[in-house]
Amino acid sequence: MKKETKQYRQKIVNNTYYYIYKNIAQDISLEELAKLSSLSKYHFHRIFKEESKNTIFFELRSIRLQKAANLLITNNYSSILEIANECGYSSHSSFIKAFKKMFFYSPKEWRKEKYKEYSASLLKKFQNNKNFDALEVKIKVTPSILCTYLRHKGYNNNISKTWEKLNAIVYENNITKQRQIAIYHDNPTIIPLKDCSYVACIEISPNENTLLSTFIIEEGLCAVFSFKGVYGDILNFIRYVYHFWLPNSGYEAKTNPAYSIFKKNHFTSEEKEFDLEFYLPVKVIY
Repeated sequence: MKKETKQYRQKIVNNTYYYIYKNIAQDISLEELAKLSSLSKYHFHRIFKEESKNTIFFELRSIRLQKAANLLITNNYSSILEIANECGYSSHSSFIKAFKKMFFYSPKEWRKEKYKEYSASLLKKFQNNKNFDALEVKIKVTPSILCTYLRHKGYNNNISKTWEKLNAIVYENNITKQRQIAIYHDNPTIIPLKDCSYVACIEISPNENTLLSTFIIEEGLCAVFSFKGVYGDILNFIRYVYHFWLPNSGYEAKTNPAYSIFKKNHFTSEEKEFDLEFYLPVKVIY
């Protein structure tokens, strides 16, 4: 496969994911997604499946349900139906059926206590006794950030290879290297790590001349945590944020993904340590 063809196909997939995440509350059709890339439905779906290893229907359903599973934990002031609608389900019964098929519990059971059992089984080997209660949290409006990026499937040590590749791409394209940013599309404390979507990003200037995939982290209200640690600590930290801090904070999560801005990146530093600011998009309850 020619380099230009590979880049073209990857851009189709990247643009598709970006559109889905940005419009998760809307009814999204195959025809609509194909039109984004000026392709027929058949050719779009074939390219997407070959590149992502899943059908567009599987990916769309998984993204909707993973978002809903997290909001059921964090958004105590929203009804199950409101959360279903926010994640693109107009039918309450369809949402309940799909959710139970993926998570083995009804949304009501999940929301009460079952998510804790599910999470504990996923994080068994990462659990430690760290206490995060003393972490300072700031609520502030954060500016938009333009990034170039690479997607990585799974939360694992292989993310370091994705960062190596992204840094190499930035160097070869003479892009002024700025801040390193990680985007967490999924809550890894309730989604198997191998299924989580991670995005390695490098901030770029608006005037950079690049044909690389880019997107904008939108301006918005965020809860901001400063945190240091090593690989594995981030999972327990995210668990604290979503399962303990947020439900008792007076704020609710949005469908926009959380992200970290690194001062030190454990996937690129020799010490395998991180120093970061974690940004969680929120909305105030009043």
